[in-house]
Amino acid sequence: MPLQASMKLLSVDDHLIEHPRVWEDRLPTALRERGPRIVEVPRQGLPPMQSWLYEDRPYPYIGLNAVAGKKPEEYGLEPVRYDDMIPGCYDPKARLVDMDVDGVDAMLCFPSFPRFCGTIFLEGEDKELALLCVQAWNDFSLDEWCATDPARFIPMAMVPLWDPTLMVTEIHRVAEKGVRAIGLPDNPVALKLPSYHTPWWDPVFSAMEETNLTAVMHFGSGGFPPQIAPEAPFAVMITLMGTTSMAACTDLIFSPVFHKHPNLKVAFSEGGVGWMPYLIERADYVWRKHKFYQNIHPTIAPSELFRRNISGCFIEDEVGVNNRYAIGVGNITWECDYPHSDSFWPKSRARAEEVFADCPDDEVLQMVELNTRRWYNFPEAGFKAHRADEGAAWRPNDGVPADTSDAFVRGQAGDIDALKNSLGDLFTAD
Repeated sequence: MPLQASMKLLSVDDHLIEHPRVWEDRLPTALRERGPRIVEVPRQGLPPMQSWLYEDRPYPYIGLNAVAGKKPEEYGLEPVRYDDMIPGCYDPKARLVDMDVDGVDAMLCFPSFPRFCGTIFLEGEDKELALLCVQAWNDFSLDEWCATDPARFIPMAMVPLWDPTLMVTEIHRVAEKGVRAIGLPDNPVALKLPSYHTPWWDPVFSAMEETNLTAVMHFGSGGFPPQIAPEAPFAVMITLMGTTSMAACTDLIFSPVFHKHPNLKVAFSEGGVGWMPYLIERADYVWRKHKFYQNIHPTIAPSELFRRNISGCFIEDEVGVNNRYAIGVGNITWECDYPHSDSFWPKSRARAEEVFADCPDDEVLQMVELNTRRWYNFPEAGFKAHRADEGAAWRPNDGVPADTSDAFVRGQAGDIDALKNSLGDLFTAD
């Protein structure tokens, strides 16, 4: 019994459904009509459905994929009213009961209506309103949802993605309140934001290093998987969703990010871990072959950066668990994904026992609890523990030196045409 009763399951990827008054309770009175609110939408011959309305734009999926409590045969119809969901989806007290049923001790809950890292507000026309909406969700997450039991909820926050200065300010504001993670897009370019190869993000990453917060990048937070056939069933896209995490991971380990910010922690959420051994091997192979003529760091291999700065999580990934040494046992965490369709609720612990059946006890304890406490700076006392005491406990910089090559950092954002010209015949086509 490698998953012993004394071992606590900490999930780093779950989702909450915002209750109807999250923004109405927190926005100034004059802005509530344009802020997110629930409206009743008539349907011919059917009871009215409930929909989010934000800046006069309707968002009908109030509980996207909130299917906890249903059988797979019943999947397919998204809830159109809160009555269609079990209370644990939107009520933190009911969620604690559902966690007890499931054998889960603590969890990190991503937003639903704002999307995984708040990109709804990136699309907002009124950016002053959008900023207040971001702050309102963060206050709801910290002061209402997670405060229900600070030892059992790992609080995350979103940031105003359109402005680095505003992001830094919000990071420091929520850090003072005890937040442990910040949601960022796995592919900012797809959102028409500068890439992680540019210095645009440097103040944000520096602020996260200063506050010892983890960047959580949920799969799909920056767009969909590669183009698939229009006739393909949605199952193809669901199967490929983890490839967005794979692409984002590759992008980061070949970027200047971890050389300029050696203490930055990045956690890929709901992307699985089975792909990681191949990616690490392939990235190092490419690095060895191509570092001499491309803007690739010359002395620190991608695998070193991966093991120092990146963690992943899984729900059901026997391939990843079987290859845990190639990944790094310390880089693997567990997730429940309540209330989405990938979740095993209310049998998450039972399924975890099967997955970890052949693993030594000390490694199981790392993957289900200790790694999460370490990567997310989440002590047993909960997120309201004194940050000054807990924050210095661990940083990902394990001795791999920060890059000192100004040419490398500048070159990553440099002119690719100049690089092509310097290499002459190596480039035979645009």
